[in-house]
Amino acid sequence: MKTVIRTPETHPLTWRLRDDKQPVWLEEYQSKNGYAGARKALTGMAPDEIVNAVKDSGLKGRGGAGFSTGLKWSLMPKDESMNIRYLLCNADEMEPGTYKDRLLMEQLPHLLVEGMLISAFALKAYRGYIFLRGEYIEAAVHLRRAIAEATEAGLLGKNILGSGFDFELFVHTGAGRYICGEETALINSLEGRRANPRSKPPFPASSGAWGKPTCVNNVETLCNVPAILANGVEWYQNISTSKDAGTKLMGFSGRVKNPGLWELPFGTTAREILEDYAGGMRDGLKFKAWQPGGAGTDFLTEAHLDLPMEFESIGKAGSRLGTALAMAVDHEIGMVPLVRNLEEFFARESCGWCTPCRDGLPWSVKILRALERGEGQPGDIETLEQLCRQLGPGKTFCAHAPGAVEPLQSAIKYFREEFEAGIKQLFSNTHAIGGIQPNLLKARW
Repeated sequence: MKTVIRTPETHPLTWRLRDDKQPVWLEEYQSKNGYAGARKALTGMAPDEIVNAVKDSGLKGRGGAGFSTGLKWSLMPKDESMNIRYLLCNADEMEPGTYKDRLLMEQLPHLLVEGMLISAFALKAYRGYIFLRGEYIEAAVHLRRAIAEATEAGLLGKNILGSGFDFELFVHTGAGRYICGEETALINSLEGRRANPRSKPPFPASSGAWGKPTCVNNVETLCNVPAILANGVEWYQNISTSKDAGTKLMGFSGRVKNPGLWELPFGTTAREILEDYAGGMRDGLKFKAWQPGGAGTDFLTEAHLDLPMEFESIGKAGSRLGTALAMAVDHEIGMVPLVRNLEEFFARESCGWCTPCRDGLPWSVKILRALERGEGQPGDIETLEQLCRQLGPGKTFCAHAPGAVEPLQSAIKYFREEFEAGIKQLFSNTHAIGGIQPNLLKARW
């Protein structure tokens, strides 16, 4: 397995990580060029210059959508009379198999604080909130200490670094709902409302938290900002050989020898991550399939492992890069119980606001449970395929249901014979359906 040698030039996010995995507090962070980007931005740049620099850098959102960060920032109103603005950090990391933001918040809390400070200055936002997954207790403690340290050092609060800019930052813990990863549901929850997604327009940039202009960015996205300002746009673009600039926290989970995550340049192939960093599959296990970026992304096969991990390449293959923390599936795991488990999660986490999602996802779970027991009926697979179409993009109020059916539709596409094995009339005749053994219908984790 490869040994990662982290340097400021190649690993802008993680080079400050300590070997003992303890958090990097203010004194140590500043000794390693911490807040250099903030000092440069607040004392020598205009807000519009920062927005343009981030736009020119090619930084894309790291929460999964991959939208241009600078372009998103530029959508905030130019009207100076709208002096109440908010910057929200989406730290509600509840995607199964994803833990990249947790690493940054627990071990490098000042990196996020600095990223939010620069971003708030660029957006002219006077207050920021880190909307944190409630289960991330250690991250909450570390972030609050980092905020206190920064406030005492004059890096938060009034007239920061003599710039005349005021910015307060708070940690707000969620109540454990996956839907709060959707930015308008997050805003509703922050306001104390039921966590339903909002209709768009209006978009948060014009009417977000408490009806004021609001920008919502992911943890990893904001953590990229300090290095861009400190080292320059050209440097950031040259880290990667891909169309996507910079680095990304990528990883593999599942029954691999060395599950984990690593900061790697865009364009690194999935096979390289799996074999060179994650060590390949455990002894005796054969690789079967993988999800590139979380539970809500389409399965791909071994034939796709040589794809570069970048938004466009994974998209053209029929999936999404998502969070870039992949899950490997081995030959002992049946796709029906695996997908049933995923769909149970998504059905449980539906906010219930729109009928297709509220009723469609539990219906898919019901059919999958029957197939898992070998009691499926003819037409069940076609019904699942119809559900996937009816819950697809543009058919529901938000992106929850379209993401939820991605693993289902792709599992049927690549492993249809395993679903056919669960149909009652075929259950005892495995030869007629490709030799799939009934034990693959049982969960093996």
